[in-house]
Amino acid sequence: MRLASVLTPLSDENLQLAAQCGVTDIVARYPQGGRAELQQLQQRIASFGMQLAVVEGYLPIENIKIGADDGTELGRVIQLLHDMQELGLSLLCYNFMAGTDWVRTRLDAPERAGAKVTAFNLREVERAMSLSKTASTVDHRPIAAPALWDHLERFLNAVIPVAEKCGVTMAMHPDDPPLPEFLGKARIMNNVENFERLMQLVPSPRNAICFCQGTFAEMGVDIPAAIRRLGPHIKYVHFRDVRGTCDNFAETFHDNGPTDMAEAMRAYRDIGFTGPMRPDHVPQLVGEDDGEPGYTILGRLFAFGYMRGLIQAVTSEAPC
Repeated sequence: MRLASVLTPLSDENLQLAAQCGVTDIVARYPQGGRAELQQLQQRIASFGMQLAVVEGYLPIENIKIGADDGTELGRVIQLLHDMQELGLSLLCYNFMAGTDWVRTRLDAPERAGAKVTAFNLREVERAMSLSKTASTVDHRPIAAPALWDHLERFLNAVIPVAEKCGVTMAMHPDDPPLPEFLGKARIMNNVENFERLMQLVPSPRNAICFCQGTFAEMGVDIPAAIRRLGPHIKYVHFRDVRGTCDNFAETFHDNGPTDMAEAMRAYRDIGFTGPMRPDHVPQLVGEDDGEPGYTILGRLFAFGYMRGLIQAVTSEAPC
């Protein structure tokens, strides 16, 4: 297991702090500037003794999701796969939430000792959209689950053969929140069974899962059991926890939620997971009010230490 992180902002100070805490892998967002931007970032990260390991988030595939792509978006994804091959990058994380990305209704819900966390309540959807980065571009036309599955299958049939040739694994992130539908659009990556269906849709080692613990916790599943069930298909992990259900939940500190995090880490060990694992949304601590909620650095430093301790503890144990 390799300790990874997204850093917001991706400043020299934050890169140095991550390296000092034992992070080895850094996650980048979709590069608007293409291969040159990725290469420059790769070199900068390497100068701090870490590696650029994952491209994640904000892929230009909204029209693909709703079945309206004229080939432009597909071409961008294929070009990204080739760019990643040239730079030796092997993991691309994406999602299939139509209309929005992840959504929260509060950015300042209280956690331990006044720390602030993000939260979601379905009854406050209008507020959720006012906080969403993608609210102004939401397409409000409805889409049903069978159509989403069709579009996903068509997309995977087009890109997985390219990913195989390029040596890039595509890891699907679950819907967040994992509701049956949101704003009139169905959601399909919202339960364990559908992730098993995803694996069968286009069977390939390059068709894989990003196991976001917080989102699976929102589904109400037993986290260690789900890890063992999905096993070899898990190639990337978001290590976090939430308290609540898919229609009403809040993030927690890693050590302050309902999931047995030590047992979850043992489950990753038992399935032979050796890939990148990063903290996702973290509490916003005192003095960080100007930072991006869920992505400030102090809570991330706490998470790094917590995760390294668990990794070292479970890897020193004999497997069950």
